[in-house]
Amino acid sequence: MAFAHHGCYNLWVKRVLRIVGLLILALTLMAVLVVGVLSWQINRLGSQDLAQPADAIVILGARVNADGSPSSDLLSRTFHGIDLYNAGLAPVVICAGGAGGDRLSAGAVACRYAAEELGLPADNALFAQEGNAWTTADEAAKVSSIMRANGWRSAILVSHPLHLFRAKWLFEREGIEVYTSPTNTNLRRIFPPLRAWYSLREAGGVLLTAAQDLPFVDRLLTWLSDRVYG
Repeated sequence: MAFAHHGCYNLWVKRVLRIVGLLILALTLMAVLVVGVLSWQINRLGSQDLAQPADAIVILGARVNADGSPSSDLLSRTFHGIDLYNAGLAPVVICAGGAGGDRLSAGAVACRYAAEELGLPADNALFAQEGNAWTTADEAAKVSSIMRANGWRSAILVSHPLHLFRAKWLFEREGIEVYTSPTNTNLRRIFPPLRAWYSLREAGGVLLTAAQDLPFVDRLLTWLSDRVYG
């Protein structure tokens, strides 16, 4: 009788482990599918320039060099934003981004460069700085508050092509009508492993931000997001 009972117990354990294994496999496949679809959408949006007339052009922040000059990424965003301004697509340029770990804020550096080197009139430039924080979520919150205060409702977002999907989503969550305009629509110019990494990173950022709406994981994911995603 004891052997029969022991055999039934082993059979029950095997069935439970099998079910758990199938659940893990199903969840893994679902996660791969979700990340794959998000990565495809990230690349698809980044390959299109959807700029059209808006209330403002928003240049999203990027790293600032140690000497206070804009990095190549911030420089390309600033040039592109001013090209859109010169094309008459919006009357004002908002340069976003705080200091983060840099000596100067990305927004201040971009606006200074745009005014001094690219001829942007001072009256048509604003910079949005949020202390030492410079995540995209911080930029969306700060820029949207500036826009609401001025009665502006639509914006052209300028950033790295693979950053724009997450940025658009975050700005739209703040109630801004968004048109995206990447610094480069030819994604083949991005080194393939780097392109894959950025795509997965941005897809993960969207999922992390969405998961932050769940109270029991908010603190953990906020800590992780602040250290991984800019």
